Amino acid sequence: MWTGVRLSSHKELRILDAPPLERADAARNRAKILAAAATLFDERGAANVSMDDVSAAAGVGKGTLYRRFGDQAGLAFAVLETQEKALQERILSGPPPLGPGAPPPERLSAFLKALLDLVYRTEELHLLSETATPGARYRTGVYSFYRLHVELQLREAGGHEDPELVADMLLAPLSADFLRYVRVDRKVAKRRVLAGLMRLIESVCSEPSTGTKSESTHPAVMTAGT
Repeated sequence: MWTGVRLSSHKELRILDAPPLERADAARNRAKILAAAATLFDERGAANVSMDDVSAAAGVGKGTLYRRFGDQAGLAFAVLETQEKALQERILSGPPPLGPGAPPPERLSAFLKALLDLVYRTEELHLLSETATPGARYRTGVYSFYRLHVELQLREAGGHEDPELVADMLLAPLSADFLRYVRVDRKVAKRRVLAGLMRLIESVCSEPSTGTKSESTHPAVMTAGT
């Protein structure tokens, strides 16, 4: 159990972008739409699903769909929310090392691995939600949550003059666009990407918990797959 110095920062990590309370019928419609969209995205790929397809599958009018989600990117982001929030809950109250109780380097390593896994599983949806408009990724509550989590861990680890910027830099290679580039254009395996992320953590944390490890022996890499 990590017993290092705790933060005295006024910043508080909490789940962001919680949907507003809805009438029961509106909540049911939202659930139907998201379930239909998730199924279609899984079956056909997000790029091959239109708003008309989702409207028909969910049994709701197109006007309702557009009013609630705006466009396909907004719908993709909404489908992602449930998985993103599950990760946020694990960060806030799950077991260590992803949840509280582990040293900052271990928590950062566990978080970057979990986020990498999530982006790989939902690459198309992330691409749609991140590229809807320039800089869309960085204006979401989800990204703000992740950035603050990384920043707080860096502050707790100590040794950083600009933890806010370093947090952004650690998250930069986890954008879906970049990961698709290294996977498709560079033919880089997921295992190698994870090994690079672990080396970044070891280089920025002032007190690495395990020291420098090779690509093949770092515990996070051992469970990464390809």
